[in-house]
Amino acid sequence: MTISRTWLALSLLALVACGRAGLLPRTAPAPATSASTAGTPVAVEVLLPTSRAVASAEDAADPESTGPAVEDAAAEPSSPPPAWDIEVAPYESHERVEYFVGRFSGPLKASFELAMERQGRYAPMIRERLRAGGLPEDMIYLSLIESWYDPHAYSIAAAVGMWQFMTTTARGVGLRVDWWVDERRDPVRSTEGAVAYLNELRETFGSIYLASAAYNGGPGRVQRGLNAHAEALEGAAGDDLFFALRDNTRALRPETRDYVPKLIAAALVGKDPARYGIDVRATTPWTFDSVQVESNVPLAAVATVTGVPLDTIRDYNPQYLRGMTPPTGAAVWLRVPVGTAEGFDSAFAALPEEQRTATKRHVTRDGDFITRIARANGLTAKELNWYNPQATRLSNGNLHAGQRILVPRRDVVAAARDVPNPSVERYGASASYTVRRGDTLGAIARRHGTTVAQIKRWNRMRSDVIRPGQRLRVR
Repeated sequence: MTISRTWLALSLLALVACGRAGLLPRTAPAPATSASTAGTPVAVEVLLPTSRAVASAEDAADPESTGPAVEDAAAEPSSPPPAWDIEVAPYESHERVEYFVGRFSGPLKASFELAMERQGRYAPMIRERLRAGGLPEDMIYLSLIESWYDPHAYSIAAAVGMWQFMTTTARGVGLRVDWWVDERRDPVRSTEGAVAYLNELRETFGSIYLASAAYNGGPGRVQRGLNAHAEALEGAAGDDLFFALRDNTRALRPETRDYVPKLIAAALVGKDPARYGIDVRATTPWTFDSVQVESNVPLAAVATVTGVPLDTIRDYNPQYLRGMTPPTGAAVWLRVPVGTAEGFDSAFAALPEEQRTATKRHVTRDGDFITRIARANGLTAKELNWYNPQATRLSNGNLHAGQRILVPRRDVVAAARDVPNPSVERYGASASYTVRRGDTLGAIARRHGTTVAQIKRWNRMRSDVIRPGQRLRVR
């Protein structure tokens, strides 16, 4: 026993001497041994851990920790916790919030990373408009869960754009939605519409989370739920009211029940991506200048004058569906890359008139039909139909004589988007249609945002022949 104690004492003296001489790595004292350990406690030195997993920031801050915080000398300083302007802490451990955090950082990780890359592009613009509208900036994540910040997102219900507006709702907040222009696809205008709509809903319900639920499920459904379960919800207020309605009743659809937990989860992961293993690639913010042009102007002409690719002009102006400004009406503003607007007006005026004009007009005669006119101008029937939604036909498919058919330039067609009729909503639209004189299956299909083949399949038709008064399923 005496020999062992003497050997231990000599060993400790040697370790201390080496440490003073700088022969050992920097060390930290180990936690004291517990009272249950046999023998006399002995103070020793241990090597610092080099893994963040051993001494994480969370462990170091834990008041129940059994030892002092240990900092890895080689590790980067931990970032401060994110600041919030929506209420998150009370709901962070909610079962469905945790579920969606797991989804975003697990199976949907690649999609979430792509969304965060897009957010880097659009975030300054979105946050500026949220601030101007008096809304929490963290509501930027509502657009993430709606569309992954995709301006061209299109849902099965025909909701469109970054903020997923239905046609009626979009028009209600001042967005233009018609055959030529769909401002739901415009990141700036749709964001302004979303801010206006969310403010209206927040004023109605007094809670940003109830407003979010109404944004998804409709204000009528949320209000009916609050009215029907007022007694069960007594005592709940503010944002808690959404969770009381969600957890204690079945008033909301499953999608709406999960909508706010999904929003909170997206914000948790998006505001602290490193914590969840999300890799965020840096993106140049979306900035632009503006130029004014008249109606019936090709986007290709704007690309020529500014000296940038046509796809760039399309990307800056996704709301113009047919590769041109509307054929009639007032002058409009187009976005162009920063630095390309200077001298635009004079350079554009110097272009030949035919290059500045998107379409020419063809007046139909007896026996004219779309395919013949299209073929004569190097187009397909489908492409020509994009520019003539108003064209009327005889029962045999020929066009009525005396109509003005717009015939676009080839570079106009090249810039057009092949999208469904933006004025048609799949939910709420009539499921049937009564054929009128002059109707064709093609015209009926376009009017209802579907195809001839689909109408024939729904109605078990073997030919394209239809007759006035016939009732067709169109949805």
